[in-house]
Amino acid sequence: MPLAKALELAQEYDLDLVEVAATARPPVCKLMDYGKFKYESAMKAREARKNQAHTVIKEMKLRPKIDPHDYDTKKGHVVRFLKQGDKVKITIMFRGREQSRPELGFRLLQRLAEDVQDLGFVESNPKQDGRNMIMVLGPHKKKTEAMAEAREAQAARKAGRQPQQDESEQDQEQEHEQQAQAPADAG
Repeated sequence: MPLAKALELAQEYDLDLVEVAATARPPVCKLMDYGKFKYESAMKAREARKNQAHTVIKEMKLRPKIDPHDYDTKKGHVVRFLKQGDKVKITIMFRGREQSRPELGFRLLQRLAEDVQDLGFVESNPKQDGRNMIMVLGPHKKKTEAMAEAREAQAARKAGRQPQQDESEQDQEQEHEQQAQAPADAG
């Protein structure tokens, strides 16, 4: 179709003439509302960004001579991070004479890796870096899966609370009805 006729047709229907494939012979054009098209594509891109997961590396710092209760607390944080789908960098800081005993830190990292092996795996093995020993744990499930599970759990909690609210609203309605009937009975 000639260009002039296509432009005339676009004006007639109050649409835009948009070139779809410029390299094709002859070039391919389409009649559309370009503003609406741009808006819809922006909304799709926004939705895609919303569902996109950013991998975050959380860090947990330990000392080689850590108390059992402190170890359990730190392990709990690592478990929570892995459940959320984040990577965890565990750093053991050595001070003074502790630097001559890196095997203590290595054993501590191995113990932590064994304790959380059902949630994550060792992404990078323990290695000494100056005064620190570093190991990275990665989650078994992806961040998007963890986010979806969290949304489902939150929806289930809301659904569980909803009937209780409905019951309390019903109780309030019954009280209002009783109060409304009491003056009518008296009169």
